[in-house]
Amino acid sequence: MERPEPELIRQSWQAVSRSPLEHGTVLFARLFDLEPDLLPLFQYNCRQFSSPEDCLSSPEFLDHIRKVMLVIDAAVTNVEDLSSLEEYLASLGRKHRAVGVKLSSFSTVGESLLYMLEKCLGPAFTPATRAAWSQLYQTVVQAMSRGWDGQ
Repeated sequence: MERPEPELIRQSWQAVSRSPLEHGTVLFARLFDLEPDLLPLFQYNCRQFSSPEDCLSSPEFLDHIRKVMLVIDAAVTNVEDLSSLEEYLASLGRKHRAVGVKLSSFSTVGESLLYMLEKCLGPAFTPATRAAWSQLYQTVVQAMSRGWDGQ
């Protein structure tokens, strides 16, 4: 598999990383729009959220958004050596599997990531930038999916 275009990813992430919580909220709002069945997977202190808005405004979920954005930041930082994150990402995959996330949902997460980038970057989100991010995300998911098959 080819490496994603590092410079396109770094440049585009620079704009997003200035407001990670804001952009992460866009990502998850889109995710819940596309796959509402994911909402019940997010429970904190045995509390189920009645709506995506309820979830997106909870302090616990905002912490989850921060963590997701940090993982993306780590992938961007290590874009030229993603293999250095393989064990960490496989472990993250196991954690997601343990709470009931289906591997198929990562396709929707990828769509939501691209949606967030497009909303954030506007015209700067070129087809080449989209392709680079798609490739990066595919590589991350490939590593995380090892948490499903025990490799």
